[in-house]
Formats: sequence, C-alpha cells, structure tokens
Amino acid sequence: MKLSERLLAAASLVTPGLVLADIGTDHGFLPIWLVQSGLTPRAVAADVNEGPLERAREHIAAQGLEEKIETRRMDGLAGFSARDGIESIVIAGMGGALMIRILKEAPEEVLAGCRELILQPQSEIAAVREYLASEGLVIRAEEFILEDGKYYPMMRATRRAEDEPAPSLTPEEARYGPCLLRGAHPVLRLYLEKEKAIQENILAALGEAPQSGVQDERKAARRAEVLGVLELNRRARAVMQEASQEGAQKDQEGGHHG
Repeated sequence: MKLSERLLAAASLVTPGLVLADIGTDHGFLPIWLVQSGLTPRAVAADVNEGPLERAREHIAAQGLEEKIETRRMDGLAGFSARDGIESIVIAGMGGALMIRILKEAPEEVLAGCRELILQPQSEIAAVREYLASEGLVIRAEEFILEDGKYYPMMRATRRAEDEPAPSLTPEEARYGPCLLRGAHPVLRLYLEKEKAIQENILAALGEAPQSGVQDERKAARRAEVLGVLELNRRARAVMQEASQEGAQKDQEGGHHG
C-alpha cells in the first residue's frame, strides 16, 4: 500500500503501538498502511458516507486485514464508547469547523481514553489550534506538506501534563503553527513568502481603487485586514529567523565540543 505524501506525513505523527480510529477514512489507505507497517495493532476506519466505506472495505479485504481493521459508518466520533479502547484519533482532510464540531460532540469517555489527536484541517487552521489550546491540549509536533500545488498543515496534540502550564498561542503561532515556527520548517518558509507576495499585491491593488463613500469604508476594512496578515507574516518570519540562528549556533557549539 503506497501513501500520498500528505497521508505519509500524517502517518509519521502517529505514535506506534496505539489502537487507532481514522475518522473520515475515505479509501481506508491510512489504517491499512499503519497496520501493514506494524505501527498500529488494530484500527477502526470510520466514515459518515457508505460509498467511501464500501471502498475502504474492498481495500481492507484485498490486503487480508479484516481481522485487524474494522469499518464503521458513523458521524464523527459519536458511535464510539470506552469499550473500543481508541488511543489515537486521526481526523484528516476535512474543514476545520467540521473537525471542531466532531471533537465537541465526541463522547467524553472516548476522549478521556484517547492519548493523542492527529489533525489535518483543510481550512480554519488557526481556529483548530486555538480550540486545542482552549481544551488544554498541547501541540507536540507538526508537519507541513506541499503536494500538487496545495499546502497541507497537520499536527499531533496531547493532553498537557499536570506540571505543564496551560497552553496558550500567540496570534502568529495560531495562524502558522508553534512547532513549524520553532523548527523553521522549510515548507512554511515557502508558504510565508507566497502569502507575503499575494497580500502585497492585494494592498497595491487596493491603493489604486477609486474612493467613494461606502466603497471607501469597505476598502479601509480590507486594507486593515491585509495589513494585519502582513504583520503576522513578518512576525512569523522573525521567529523563524531567530530559530534558524539558534540552531546554527548549537551546531557550531556541538562542532567545537566534538
């Protein structure tokens, strides 16, 4: 079973040895790959639609994995209970608002038994990160993939330890990802450059537009919005620059000690 780069990156965030639920499983490729690789002992592939679930069943059967991967038709996590023993929950390839709804509506006992969330929102990404922080969940690792011209951010979150401070995010961390910024992720660097160019073009176009009454107010609001994004973009690049310099310094010191 070969995975796309996007799914491979999501798989890399899953902790080996945990019982997994793949929500919105689509073709069932991710749980199949994880079970075949020996990283996941048992999995449930769940989807709200019968069509994708049927395809997942066919793929699971073709690989002879019916004993280890169960398929279930259900909306989000609503059909699970503590008896299922789910330890790792993967929700990939859906909108951020839907992802937040699924987590909010999940049975408490299911989330209590869960040790990690692997999330790959396609939209409202800052809202997803802020929701995690508001629930006391800490983003431990992130990946960012550019595949077929599209950007895919993803994250692994776990409950905070008792001696850990409550998670809080700066506006740039919510927008771009705390681990991606601290790790000076190369794909995030590309994304930031592209975003900066797009926003600067919008700003230039706004400057040339005619000015009149209501249109003027709308233009001012749009202008403020674009300037806000550019400021966050600038801050994000500054954080990454600092992280890169610290990394280079550590490498140098390591070389001296070696």
